[in-house]
Amino acid sequence: MATVQAHIETGRKALDIQKWWTHNQRKIAPYLFISPFYIIFLVFGIYPILYSLIISFFKGFGFGQKVFYGLGNYVFLLQDGRFGQAVLNTTEYMLGSVFILNPLALLCALGLNSIFVRWRWLKNLYRPILFLPFVTSSVVVAIIFARVLDNQYGLLNTLLGWFGIAPVGWLTDTHVVILSFIIMGTWNFLGSTMLFWLAGLNGIRKEFYDAAAIDGANRWQSFWSITMPLLLPVTFFVVLQAIIGSYNLFAGPLLLTQGGPSDASLTLTLYIYKQGFENFNISYASAMAYVMVAFLLILSIVNIRLFGSWGAFESAE
Repeated sequence: MATVQAHIETGRKALDIQKWWTHNQRKIAPYLFISPFYIIFLVFGIYPILYSLIISFFKGFGFGQKVFYGLGNYVFLLQDGRFGQAVLNTTEYMLGSVFILNPLALLCALGLNSIFVRWRWLKNLYRPILFLPFVTSSVVVAIIFARVLDNQYGLLNTLLGWFGIAPVGWLTDTHVVILSFIIMGTWNFLGSTMLFWLAGLNGIRKEFYDAAAIDGANRWQSFWSITMPLLLPVTFFVVLQAIIGSYNLFAGPLLLTQGGPSDASLTLTLYIYKQGFENFNISYASAMAYVMVAFLLILSIVNIRLFGSWGAFESAE
């Protein structure tokens, strides 16, 4: 009798659950469909971020027992010469991205957008060709430039030899190794940056240039008085993208130089990787990662203030 009663009670509960689901499924179903994203984001996004922040205040190697260290890891950063060298190297690469890559990409965009390139099919041919390096794997790019920058048989030194210039140790000379990565980054991201400039140029109405021409302005005056002011929102975006992307430089130095010679190509992300996954100093690596994030945040705020004072956001409106 008790068994029958238990089965009846189980059936009632199942029926109640079914009724509840029938009544609420339209409200709950959308959340169930989007829940995988939030579960994955919490497990592989929020949790590692918070965990790395916590362990940055501890001292210890690997994932074993750790001792609370307070701000010790952050204080040690100020005394770590390798960290300072990594910041300097990464900043040099960032300056190359901002002041070499972006102007070259703008020149390419102006060339493709000019009246001298009249044939539409030619423009459509150049764009994918210039954009192709961007979609190429960073590992493949590193392998290609290992051949291009080789001291003895590299393509770049071969070209220099045609002009009577002695071979350069692109990956072995401490004075030029960062320049080598600037060259590689320029080749890799020139096309994608050019497309951003092209989008901005295509958004400028032709009537502005016609009015300037009627007033007697030449091309150079039109460029500085019309093109560049209206490109301020795009300039802000590509500069900010160059800064953030530069401080994430990792694959090239890892595969080509391992941060050498003499730490001349050691970048922040590579140094964090070495401390965390080679030395297993997870706490110190986490502290460096948060310092890098804070540094990027400060640079981003400075850019927002700077371009805001120039009227970039007003131009965007």
